[in-house]
Amino acid sequence: MIAAAAALILFPALMAFSAFADLLTMTIPNRVSLALVGFFAVFAAWAAMPLDSVLSHVACGAAVLVATFLMFNRGWMGGGDAKLASATALWLGFEQLADYALVASLAGGALTLAILALRRYEPRFVVDSPRLAHLCDATEGVPYGIALAIAGIAVYPNSQLWTLLTAV
Repeated sequence: MIAAAAALILFPALMAFSAFADLLTMTIPNRVSLALVGFFAVFAAWAAMPLDSVLSHVACGAAVLVATFLMFNRGWMGGGDAKLASATALWLGFEQLADYALVASLAGGALTLAILALRRYEPRFVVDSPRLAHLCDATEGVPYGIALAIAGIAVYPNSQLWTLLTAV
């Protein structure tokens, strides 16, 4: 029971950490994506996820990695975002991938509008903050890891792994 609770809390905690790291530093540490991959393997085995399901989840993560790597290569997204999206897709699988993409797109659109507003109005509490001032810099990108984390957390309770873990 404690292991199931840890599994159910760990994914959202890692997603929240990645969102705050991206907000404050415009970087998502590689260790977050690696932890997501490693913990998926541990919890999938612990929850006795069928091998065909595990392989499907791995294929989903790999497909998203290929797609996001192409986006990174064209300068459309950051490398940390690509790795986080891929590791998240591993947890969610193809069954939840469309929902994840939709929620990430909507959250990303709202986030982009908020960043554009910050850059236009430059509120003093942001401009004077050593941790947030980069958000007003038009040469910086958008910390899209926030949208990816929101989407991952929102969709996770509908995933096969969540279902298996709550049944253990």
